[in-house]
Amino acid sequence: MKAATVWTWGRRAWRAGLLVGLACGLWGFVIEPRRLVEAPYALVLPGWPAQCDGLRVDAVSDLHTGSPHNGVERLDAIVARLVASDSDAVFVAGDYLIQGVWLGQFVAPATIADHLRPLATRKPVFAVLGNHDWWDDGPRMRAALESVGVVVLENQSRRVMLRGCEVWMAGIGDFWEGRPDPERAFADIPAGAPVLALTHNPDLFPVMPPRAALLVAGHTHGGQVNLPLLGRLVVPSQYQDRYAIGHIIEGGRHLFVTPGIGTSILPVRFGVPPEISRLTLNAAPPRPSPH
Repeated sequence: MKAATVWTWGRRAWRAGLLVGLACGLWGFVIEPRRLVEAPYALVLPGWPAQCDGLRVDAVSDLHTGSPHNGVERLDAIVARLVASDSDAVFVAGDYLIQGVWLGQFVAPATIADHLRPLATRKPVFAVLGNHDWWDDGPRMRAALESVGVVVLENQSRRVMLRGCEVWMAGIGDFWEGRPDPERAFADIPAGAPVLALTHNPDLFPVMPPRAALLVAGHTHGGQVNLPLLGRLVVPSQYQDRYAIGHIIEGGRHLFVTPGIGTSILPVRFGVPPEISRLTLNAAPPRPSPH
C-alpha cells in the first residue's frame, strides 16, 4: 500500500474517532442526563402476603437537585410523573443535595422539600437520608422533608396500610454517614409481619435481617457510566458491581438498587439514564401440594 494511501486512511480513521468521541461526549454530558425513563419491574417476593399481591411502589434516589440538568424545574417534572403514576407509594432513597458537582449549584433543603410537597400531599412518600445529605446537615434535611409530609425513617419502622395491604416500612441509616442500625430499625416489628426496607447505600444488604421481603437502595447511580466491554466505570461500593443496579437475589433475600436521577462529581451519564423504577410486588404462587 502506498504511503499516500496509508496517510489518507489514517486521517479518515482519526476523523472518525474524533466524531465518535464528540458524539459520545454530547450524549453523556448533555443528552442522557436530561432523559427520564420509567422502567417497570415485576418482583416475586418470598413470603409476600396474598393481600399485598400487585402492590405498586415507585422508587427514586439520588435526586442531587442542583446538579447540571437537575434544577428545581427538573424536580417538578419528576414529581409530576410520580403524582400521575398508579403507584401506591413512593420510596426515595436519599441524596437530595449536592456538594462539589462540577457546574452544579447548591439548592437548600427547604427549597427541595417545598418542590416535593405536591407529591407528599397525594400519596405516601417514605424516605431515608444519604451521605450527601449528612455531609451538609442531616437533621436540617430531615426536618425540611417532614415539614411537607414526607415520612423519614432513620433506623425506625412504621406500620402502614397501602391499598388494603398492611405492611411495615423500615428505614436504615446510611452505610457511610448515617450510623446504620438494622436491629433497632426492626425492633418494633412483630414476627411474621411483611416488611419493606429502605436505605441509601446497598452495601448494607449482607447484614440486613432476612425478615425484610425487599430492601430498596440507591447511591451507586448504576455506575453512572456503563461502557461496552469496559462495563461500569465507577461504582461507589466495597462490593464493586455486585450491588450496582437492579434486582439482586442472594440466599433467598431480595435487594433492588435504583440507578438514581442526578449526577455526582462529574455531570455525566452514559448507558445509565435517570430512572423512576416502577416496582410491582408480587406474591409467590402457592406450591402444589404433594400427592
